[in-house]
Amino acid sequence: MLCVERLTDQQVLEAGLDDWRKLAQGLHARFITADFTSGAAFVEAIARVSREAGHHPEARVAPTWVELKLTTEEDGWWVTDQDVELARRISQVAQERGLAAEPKAVAQLELGLDSAAIGAQGGFWAALLTGSAQRGVQDDVIDPDSRVPNVWFQETEPHEVPRQRFHVDLWVAHDAADERIAVAVAAGGRVVDDGNAPSFVVLADPEGNKACICTCLER
Repeated sequence: MLCVERLTDQQVLEAGLDDWRKLAQGLHARFITADFTSGAAFVEAIARVSREAGHHPEARVAPTWVELKLTTEEDGWWVTDQDVELARRISQVAQERGLAAEPKAVAQLELGLDSAAIGAQGGFWAALLTGSAQRGVQDDVIDPDSRVPNVWFQETEPHEVPRQRFHVDLWVAHDAADERIAVAVAAGGRVVDDGNAPSFVVLADPEGNKACICTCLER
């Protein structure tokens, strides 16, 4: 068992991590790089401070950016004090290398499935998406390798099909949500329910299929 403090979303916001944003699971950041080589060198520098901290991020390297995710696995995936401390150290490494962050660019996709039998559903979706029926965490399906979107189950009353059962949850930086909603509406969508904003806003496409824009605020 790790001796770390699990942080609430509000505590994460109060930590003042300007380069990072809290999404569904973990802290996320994107740093802009000149090319793939400089991005790889940045990741190598991150690896050094991560070894010193005894904690490591997940990294994706592209020709023009490096994306990072920090989370602590302890009976689930949480943001802890060690994630916050390493995030600060990584931002310092980026600053020393003259790399700018693009925090509003981060996003995380989840799939929500209405279910009246959550206990029976999780094993199937975990096996289908990850190859193991044991990848369920607190009624969610989470791929530890981040290859596929997470699936979470929204409890509902039994009902006949057809009815939309799946919906998309797109987690974005809390200060990017309004812009994302606006462009979706401009592209033909509509706001169905904003009564839970800024936590989430329900949108619909021109045929009525629903999706949510989610943030870490007021959760």
